[in-house]
Amino acid sequence: MTIHPTLAAVTERVALRSKDSRADYLARMAQARGAGPSRAHLSCSGQAHAFAGAGEDQSVLAKGEAGNLGIVTAYNDMLSAHQPFERYPQLIREAVRLSGGTAQVAGGVPAMCDGVTQGEAGMELSLFSRDAIAMAAGIALSHNTFDAAVFLGVCDKIVPGLVIAAQAFGHLPAVFLPAGPMTSGLPNDEKAKVRQKFAAGEVDRAALMAAEMAAYHGPGTCTFYGTANSNQMLMEFMGLHLPGASFENPNTEIRDALTVEGARRALSLSALGNSYTPVCDILDEKAYVNGIVGLMATGGSTNLLIHLIAMARAGGIILDWEDFAEMSEVTPLIARVYPNGLADVNHFHAAGGLGYMIGELLGAGFLHPDTRTVAGEGLQNYTREPKLQDGVLTWQDGSGESLNDKILRPVSDPFQPTGGLARLSGNLGTGVMKISAVAEEHRVVEAPVRVFTTQDAVKDAFKAGELSQENAGDVIIVVRFQGPRANGMPELHSLTPMLAIMQGRGQKVALVTDGRMSGASGKVPSAIHICPEALDGGMIAKLQDGDVLRVDAVSGALEVLTEGVESRAVAVADLSDNQFGMGRELFERFRQNVGPADTGASVFGG
Repeated sequence: MTIHPTLAAVTERVALRSKDSRADYLARMAQARGAGPSRAHLSCSGQAHAFAGAGEDQSVLAKGEAGNLGIVTAYNDMLSAHQPFERYPQLIREAVRLSGGTAQVAGGVPAMCDGVTQGEAGMELSLFSRDAIAMAAGIALSHNTFDAAVFLGVCDKIVPGLVIAAQAFGHLPAVFLPAGPMTSGLPNDEKAKVRQKFAAGEVDRAALMAAEMAAYHGPGTCTFYGTANSNQMLMEFMGLHLPGASFENPNTEIRDALTVEGARRALSLSALGNSYTPVCDILDEKAYVNGIVGLMATGGSTNLLIHLIAMARAGGIILDWEDFAEMSEVTPLIARVYPNGLADVNHFHAAGGLGYMIGELLGAGFLHPDTRTVAGEGLQNYTREPKLQDGVLTWQDGSGESLNDKILRPVSDPFQPTGGLARLSGNLGTGVMKISAVAEEHRVVEAPVRVFTTQDAVKDAFKAGELSQENAGDVIIVVRFQGPRANGMPELHSLTPMLAIMQGRGQKVALVTDGRMSGASGKVPSAIHICPEALDGGMIAKLQDGDVLRVDAVSGALEVLTEGVESRAVAVADLSDNQFGMGRELFERFRQNVGPADTGASVFGG
């Protein structure tokens, strides 16, 4: 098999760009490995503290001869995606005892739901929660009494935060254990229609609530292909899940079997055995480029354009948006999952899922086949499907064929020849757009702007009729002072229903913002993550109502067409309401020190 030349070129460029930082990182990991877990040379008092609550495992831990597995969990029962993790520690302890080892919950990390906080003040903590999660996981593992770790997390900022932490402890093996998607409920497109009707005043709140409850109805991840499920895809493409683990439903026999095997596998990869496979050896330049390919081929969440950059930098690997853009230009879009199509992730999984996709992309040279993974050498392992036969978990070759060509297609007959994300640049700055759900006729919008500094102001203007076809015509909605430094870069997904209404009644409409949109962003073209952000004096801070913009996802242009904008003074916004309430005052230092979106919007530097 020949590697696609763009894949090879991007990987080579990433490796060259990262040469020094990657070498420094790997040297630190080698030093940490040499030091080893400290429990063998802790004081007797220290060991007693570490083992006091271990019950029947105390004597095994005290001998120091068996492997000890650290569990880092994002469990809470407010998030449907994380509620199944309540059972995992006991499953894991029992599994590793049978293998002669021990397991302890090293610590918990916070886990918030962007769906709950959409349009609310709490959303301004969402992006920062990723780095807080990384720090909390670091504290959990800082006792240095573990030979390997398992990470329990699914949703938007949680998996990226856990990956950042896993790389800080990259000398340890790690397996990520998902919970799986909830079973299918009210179809996502039907739910979206009810949301639009509510935004238009055509149905009441009781009807909206009924639709939402029918869609989000049980334990597990939301079934649309947003950030949470994009995370799960990445963990398979990058080799940190067991093959086929991402989309098995919670609380099933095969899900429990995958959890048990994942725990055993983590300990088996420790330095105590013969197959030592630390995280630092798995998450190399090839693994990250494979992750980018998976994101493009599935039309995944725009949030990952921030998170992947931050994740990679934690391992000394420097990605930029140009890497994503180049891979998007050649990677075929071979999956359609809502909001890019009508199918949900359960339908996607049944049609062949990630195993089929990885096989197709490997066969066409779009993935590096020789990466290390928790399942062994080579990504070919991830074309196989888990099966439970007479209580025994095995992996079998997949059919190699799509069972529904409206959901999955071969590389030779893709839904579109390029990936699901586009990089935009011009005199307004740099941004990104998810195009996999945007119809071709909507991918270029040239129109006057209406400028807002809050999403509530957009909603008020919509309700007042200011954005109607008669009053606004074709229009580009600009929402600025939404960047990381201004207010934590909240998602603006609550604007989606009204923007869809405007598009549906014949207006050419687009959104331009230095904030984020959800992984569920759909058919309205949205140029997001604009850098420099307004608070940094970017051109977006100089726009005024009536200025003409061109948002062109075909050519990649993001241009202010009105003359003289560059010479204007930057606008100043009153951000005092962003400073306090719902915990925002606790994150002032984050806002002061966070980097821009195109370097990962991280407080860890870069």
